[in-house]
Amino acid sequence: MLSFLLVRLHTDDEVLKTVADYGSVSIIYSYFVLFNIILAYGMETAFFRFYNKEDDKDTVIGTSVISLIFTSLAFFVSAIVFRNQISNIVDIKLEYINLVIWILLFDALAIMPFAWLRANAQPIRYAVIKILNVIINLGLNLFFLIWLDNLALKSPIFDAIYRPNFEINYILIANLIASAVTLLIMLPLYFKVNYIFSKQLWKKMMRYAFPVFIAGLAFSVNETFDRILLDKILPEDIAETQIGMYSACYKLALFMTLFATAYRLGIEPYFFSHAKAENPQKNYAKILEFFVIFGALIMLGVIVFADVLKVILIGDEGYWSAMWIVPILLLANFCLGIYHNLSVWYKITDRTKFGAYISVFGAVLTLILNLWLIPIMSYKGSAIATLAAYSSMMLLSFYFGRKYYPIPYNLKKIGLYMLLSITFSIVSFYQFRGNYFIGVTMLIVFLSIVYFSEREEIRKLLNKKV
Repeated sequence: MLSFLLVRLHTDDEVLKTVADYGSVSIIYSYFVLFNIILAYGMETAFFRFYNKEDDKDTVIGTSVISLIFTSLAFFVSAIVFRNQISNIVDIKLEYINLVIWILLFDALAIMPFAWLRANAQPIRYAVIKILNVIINLGLNLFFLIWLDNLALKSPIFDAIYRPNFEINYILIANLIASAVTLLIMLPLYFKVNYIFSKQLWKKMMRYAFPVFIAGLAFSVNETFDRILLDKILPEDIAETQIGMYSACYKLALFMTLFATAYRLGIEPYFFSHAKAENPQKNYAKILEFFVIFGALIMLGVIVFADVLKVILIGDEGYWSAMWIVPILLLANFCLGIYHNLSVWYKITDRTKFGAYISVFGAVLTLILNLWLIPIMSYKGSAIATLAAYSSMMLLSFYFGRKYYPIPYNLKKIGLYMLLSITFSIVSFYQFRGNYFIGVTMLIVFLSIVYFSEREEIRKLLNKKV
């Protein structure tokens, strides 16, 4: 939630002077998503699988760490050598590219320490370090973008580091420092690792990881290429402005993304550690049911209060024209969260190639629909393409999962909650937008239906807690 304050800060017209400037930042961070996935290349997921599968856990850790250190440093050296060419290809200033390369290196080297915390069920430590990263990033953004210019007038020390019209650099520098501090905190793990490298194990892990990597690349296409394509397809004079509006309103959908991501971080190790338990499918089914309940509630809640949230999170009215996309992107990210739940079947059965097939299908669909719809509908076409991609991936994963690893999902309940949430959301946003009496009433009706439907489960959970 702290990271949402960055949206408010960056969309303030006294910080980034135009919507187009925010569009430029959004394009840079779109490439971050792509390269973060490339630098992880599925090794994190492979680590979870083999850490729970192999008896020699030290060798699993050592092999994973050595692999990621080698590839991260190889990327860093290559990127530094060819940074001019990279700048020309992606059409991003060289001064930004230099900062991005360092951020990517630090983030890549922190992958395995964070994975180790997740695998060893240390969520408090994990959360504290992640939140500290956000606080440092947010604090430095405030310092550089709000306070530094005034401090520079009063002190020669601050005047030495102040640069006018340097806002995008400052945003990246804040990110760089936050990433560096995070890696420094996580560094002790590297001194605890037994640096044992098993070539045979590495080959097994890479065979498992490669389809996950392909799926990750396809995911990055679904998640970020809309902004890159908007930049390439729309006329140059409006492209960055349109991207700025789209990216700012996209952030309102991140309420769903935050929930789904936090959930996935915790549930992925659980899936692997309980795979050999008695009848794990029953637990997996119940987990999805509760995910849908909370996801449906978040979607409906955000849509009912969308116009309140936009004032809080996006202060400049110049961005609000893109609010039309918010329900579509919330539903798209809801479908993506369900897809991550459903993906348990191919990870548990070592059929990760299906994850690659499904994600590549979604990526191809994203590209085709963006290329078709952007010239007609601009960023609205991108939002529709995102929904089409994630919903199709969800349905495909469900279809193949029933064949290879049947899980007794309660489709009636899941379907009911999704149908109610989608219907209420459409009616609230497109028919009674701003009418909070009707919106809140729909929320109460939805919660009442969930309570009466799940009251036995709620009582069992409460009794267990007591």
